Amino acid sequence: MNRLLLLFFLFMAIAAVPAIQKAIFKPEKRDIFWPSSWPAPVYNFKKNPPTKEGFELGRALFYDPILSRDSSISCSSCHLSFTGFAHNDHALSHGIEGRIGKRNAPALMNLIWSPVFHWDGGVLHLEQQAINPISQADEMGSSLPEVLKKLNRRPEYRKMFFRAFGDSMIRTDNFLKGLAQFTASLISCRSRYDLYTAGDSNARFSEQEKNGLLLFRKNCSSCHPEPLFTNYTFQNNLIKPDSAAPDSGRFLITGRKEDIFKFKVPALRNIALTYPYMHDGRFRNLKQVLSHYEAIGQAEKGRWSENSPYGDKEKKDILAFLLTLTDSSFLRNKTFHHPSFQK
Repeated sequence: MNRLLLLFFLFMAIAAVPAIQKAIFKPEKRDIFWPSSWPAPVYNFKKNPPTKEGFELGRALFYDPILSRDSSISCSSCHLSFTGFAHNDHALSHGIEGRIGKRNAPALMNLIWSPVFHWDGGVLHLEQQAINPISQADEMGSSLPEVLKKLNRRPEYRKMFFRAFGDSMIRTDNFLKGLAQFTASLISCRSRYDLYTAGDSNARFSEQEKNGLLLFRKNCSSCHPEPLFTNYTFQNNLIKPDSAAPDSGRFLITGRKEDIFKFKVPALRNIALTYPYMHDGRFRNLKQVLSHYEAIGQAEKGRWSENSPYGDKEKKDILAFLLTLTDSSFLRNKTFHHPSFQK
């Protein structure tokens, strides 16, 4: 009888564990801010409410090379916080075993407003965005099942997932939500441009910067409208493709001839630090980019405003304005950095 009673109480104790865990699952709400004048984000926070625990989990995953097949490459390897979460060491992304991808790693910021992701728009949801680099052979070279297997072997991650989602078993949905908790928080909205246009008396523009803003609005805003500085469309910027291995861009996703050599219009915030530029990283500085578009304007009337001369002075003015899009508070935000750099 004593043995039966012992087994009964043991069974009841085991059965009570889920209820006990549920009772102590109390994630702390984390607010995410953006200017009230900005459009509403397209990302649905109701399905993945921001929490302190979720953010810390996502940040840990973002900086952990465990996501790659040989544990040598992390998300941050190609998206450096100090350079606007872009990769300015190489024209093309570098992956495991020294492999080289075919495109430049784009900057990560203000992702909750983006309806599509990657240069070709092949991903339609922020939570799915990480699947491609994880499984791409020339990047992380792994797979979701392999990543989940490795994470489930780590007690510290099981604890973090429980604190964030109330489940210590690490599954695909919570793994992707965890990463999105971090990337959704990467909002850049405090540049000198933002303060100036908001009427902050301490954020002054020089005459050159003011003229650059006017020129930008006349010549560049059709593809890079304020305040997000992208219209999220796909455009052919008339860059001569690599003849050895031409990248067809959006065409690879849609199969439509009109999408050949079209790529997603990038946002220009923190543009001074997110070099090299274009989908293949061929331009090392902004002067080269403007020279490229100047050549297009000369070849195709209407691309640049015919009422605005586009000489050396005008290019310098536009460059001066683009520098005002640098958001130091975003770049220096220690909560976005690797934990080892936060002290």
